[in-house]
Amino acid sequence: NVHILTLSATPIPRTLQMAVSGVRELSLITTPPADRRAVRTVVTRHDENVIRDAITREMARGGQVFYVHGRIEGLYERANQLKELVPNARIAVAHGQMATKKTKGTRLKEGDAEAEASENALERTMLDFVEGRYDVLAATAIVESGLDIARANTILIDRADLFGLAQLYQLRGRVGRSKERAYCYLIVPPVEAMTDESRARIEAVERHTELGSGFKIASLDLELRGAGDLLGGEQSGNVASVGFDLFVQMLGDAVRELRGEEVVHDVDPELSFDVSALLPDEWVDDTGLRLSFYKRLAGAYSRDEVESIAVEMENRFGPPPAEAKSFYRLMSLKSDLRDLKVLGCEATGARVTLHLREDTPLDAARVTELVRKPRSPYKLTPDMRLTRRFDPPLQNGIDTAETLLEDLASYRRKA
Repeated sequence: NVHILTLSATPIPRTLQMAVSGVRELSLITTPPADRRAVRTVVTRHDENVIRDAITREMARGGQVFYVHGRIEGLYERANQLKELVPNARIAVAHGQMATKKTKGTRLKEGDAEAEASENALERTMLDFVEGRYDVLAATAIVESGLDIARANTILIDRADLFGLAQLYQLRGRVGRSKERAYCYLIVPPVEAMTDESRARIEAVERHTELGSGFKIASLDLELRGAGDLLGGEQSGNVASVGFDLFVQMLGDAVRELRGEEVVHDVDPELSFDVSALLPDEWVDDTGLRLSFYKRLAGAYSRDEVESIAVEMENRFGPPPAEAKSFYRLMSLKSDLRDLKVLGCEATGARVTLHLREDTPLDAARVTELVRKPRSPYKLTPDMRLTRRFDPPLQNGIDTAETLLEDLASYRRKA
């Protein structure tokens, strides 16, 4: 029942996120063609000796070379420099705005005679390179896809730090299309002249050289650039308005609804207690780490999970202070309240109120009987708020809530 099959070595962040979140089905092809070898990747500064050796080595074994420069401006200058470095090399230039001698330097418009001449010039140059009439093709990134030239097994990418991660992977894929060992040279400026993101991209391409590593590259690209806007035109970027976790949750719910599956939304009880419950700064001084533990504890679905996190924290930071112990008790209560489909809980030492959702597992008839007993401390309002008074009061709201939950444990509906 598949209507559309999309093949990509490095899917854009938005497409990959759609696959990971379930909007699209995903299959990976990780088996390379027979006799195919990984491309050896070298990161280097602009060094004329390295460039000369790379080209002469490839020519010596009867191969061809791509030299990629990101901008048309300066491309012919680079080609002349290559001619000076390797005088016996036959060098051609290819880019998307090529013109005949008559129109050279003129900006071409799509559809006119000059544009057709430009397309013909580009096509002739590419065909001549494919047929082996040139040793080196100096080109823009126009060569990044659609080329399968078995003799071309060395590529030099000038200012590789200015190219995108997936783009670098695609360019590297232009070589190594046969059983011969292929080489990719990433020519970059000094480290201090590159941005942090540029360095991350170069390191990723240098690290992931094994065959079939496109999915890893695309995953890193997603991490670096963000997932984009699934409902709009942005193919990358971050979903800042709702937060990534909530966005993925909402997207997953929408996918299940479209598939006809029942979507049961988790309950996240809102808590209001009369105790000081927190992880003190002086106990966990790293802000990022402290927020991480807050998130893990708030998302715990059982008392055992809360206990496990508490043990981990004690091993790392020492015995917990009183506020942290209260927070552990509160999060254990939260997991129990979530199980009873409680939307909110307000508790003090004198009274506790539970705001129940309509699908609570409590037996409505038995709870009603409990409320109607003479001098019952319980009260139930039409909007599903169950309250219990404590006279005399207990020490704090956590004690009253724990006592209430113990009393209600026997009032659950039988399966």
